[in-house]
Amino acid sequence: MATQRDALPLDSVAARAAADAGGLDVALLGSFLDVLTDAVDAGVPLSRAQLREFRSQGDAAARAGVALRALLDLYLTSAWRLWRELPAVVAAADDPAGVVTAGEVMLRAVDDAVAELAEGFQLARRTLVRAEVLARREFVDDLLSGTSDVAGVLGRAQTFGLDLSSPHVVAVVTSSKPFTDASSAIGLVERSVQGSKGDAELLVATKQGRLILVFPAPDLEAVDHVLTRVGRVLTTSSAPVSRESVDLRRRGEYGRTQIGVGRARSGAVGVAASYREALDALDLASSLGLDAPVVDARDLLVYRVLISDRAAIADLVDTLLTPLLGARGGAGPLLETLQAYFDTGANTASTARRMHLSVRAVTYRLSRIKDLTGQNVGNPVEAFALHTAVLGAKLLDWPEVRSSS
Repeated sequence: MATQRDALPLDSVAARAAADAGGLDVALLGSFLDVLTDAVDAGVPLSRAQLREFRSQGDAAARAGVALRALLDLYLTSAWRLWRELPAVVAAADDPAGVVTAGEVMLRAVDDAVAELAEGFQLARRTLVRAEVLARREFVDDLLSGTSDVAGVLGRAQTFGLDLSSPHVVAVVTSSKPFTDASSAIGLVERSVQGSKGDAELLVATKQGRLILVFPAPDLEAVDHVLTRVGRVLTTSSAPVSRESVDLRRRGEYGRTQIGVGRARSGAVGVAASYREALDALDLASSLGLDAPVVDARDLLVYRVLISDRAAIADLVDTLLTPLLGARGGAGPLLETLQAYFDTGANTASTARRMHLSVRAVTYRLSRIKDLTGQNVGNPVEAFALHTAVLGAKLLDWPEVRSSS
């Protein structure tokens, strides 16, 4: 003989609830409708064993990528759809008190089940997030270190939305306040560069307190686009930002920042090389006292040539600049004058303005340099030698290093 329970349209209720919840799999309900019906019939709350099932269902849903909101919608919708089918509700006219009791039992059962469901879901999500963070960290470390497992890195790159077969650039952002994985800058940069659809290829991560960006670079315009977006995120200025004008020296959440940019290269090995170039660019900028907000490795190739043979550049510096040590006030003022002179394109008036001196004072210093070194800045060959020596002095921290040795 069929019982009242057998007559209930549980499959129909589950199917309609799944459709209402966006087409979720009915299997995510597990035995929810069955145990809910039994609890109302018996007038008792759900047992611990029954509740453990819903924690497991929440875990499974999280691992399947189901949204928590949709999952809860599935359970709550199935509950209110089931309510009108329950025997106690159907017979409400004959036994009003029975409806009250059924309602109390059902509300408690739904509350307990959904609480276990949500807890199982959230615990699983935490585990998944930790695993994702660890996998992302390992990938970033392997990618930037230039690991020998190139094939493995290329395969994992697809998982993180990178196609390394095309040229990519690595940009490294340093700050007086170290970046961390919890820094809001990561999300802000991602949203700014990727746009509203979030479909632009980009990897943003942190490493040793720096913000790392890996992105496609089919041309210089693409690189400028990313730098512009990053500049707008990390500055308070709303003015148009360009490669030349972007000023990241914000005093605030991110502190004083500077971007080092490597050259565009393809493949996992190329990305690692671009990363090293970006770091080298920042190191050179620090050694040279360059406070430019964006430091491009391409613009610093001449400096890399200089430091590739430290013995030769040290010999040039000592040969040409040592006579300046005999000047009144030491070599410092004359070195600063030469640096400003070359930085302004050998323009005496611009040098005077930059140094807050008169043109006559600058002319005198240049003449004094000629007397001491025998090199005339008006002679292209001698000016080149002096300029190279001045750059070498900054790289070698001369004459401070010389005086301490």
